[in-house]
Amino acid sequence: MRPALDQATLKTLYQRAARRYDRQHRLLTLASDQRGRELMVRDTVRSGDRVLDAGCGSGLTTGLAARAAGPSGFVTGLDLTPGMLDQARQKTVAGGAALIFAIGDMTALPFSDESFDSVLSSYSVCPLSDPEFGALELYRLVRPGGRLGIAHSAEPQNALLRRLAGSLEGLLWHLPQLSLGCRPVEVLPALHRAGARVDLDRLIGLPLWPFRVIVTVKPEASAG
Repeated sequence: MRPALDQATLKTLYQRAARRYDRQHRLLTLASDQRGRELMVRDTVRSGDRVLDAGCGSGLTTGLAARAAGPSGFVTGLDLTPGMLDQARQKTVAGGAALIFAIGDMTALPFSDESFDSVLSSYSVCPLSDPEFGALELYRLVRPGGRLGIAHSAEPQNALLRRLAGSLEGLLWHLPQLSLGCRPVEVLPALHRAGARVDLDRLIGLPLWPFRVIVTVKPEASAG
């Protein structure tokens, strides 16, 4: 895994990219990014849920979560970058859950353990210096019986495509305004070790730039 960009650089990149982020990500992924969001939300959020969208960015996932949680739900969108939150606030959701947005760091989330019914992360663990720690921090916030949905960049399964993807990634890494610090990561082993039960694990998207969508459930506490 390629070393991460430092947090100050990431914050600057995303602040500058805020207005073009949706269009840029959609073009670079041929809209498979949105398919990942939709799949993740569909299998994670239930009506009436208290939801956290961590690293919510421009609010595309937040809006989907608000619709899924419905009028009886409540959705919090958290992001490091004020410019991205400005974009998210412009995406109103008629008939959806109540929405609030807050600035915060995914590696030091300002919430108590087991605060949410469902927690979401769409492509926001990819730039982290320690993606596994970020995923475990998200899992900490899920109540027993609740769900964690994560979509992240992944490596191609085919060896030849992996080598080609690695070369292309190396080129993109020199264009941080395009890569935005994202690189393929792996977080499911850490969630397995934490006791998470896997409900969904699927690769989608372009052969050279696949996304992995995972949904896990935090087991209920054992009686006695």
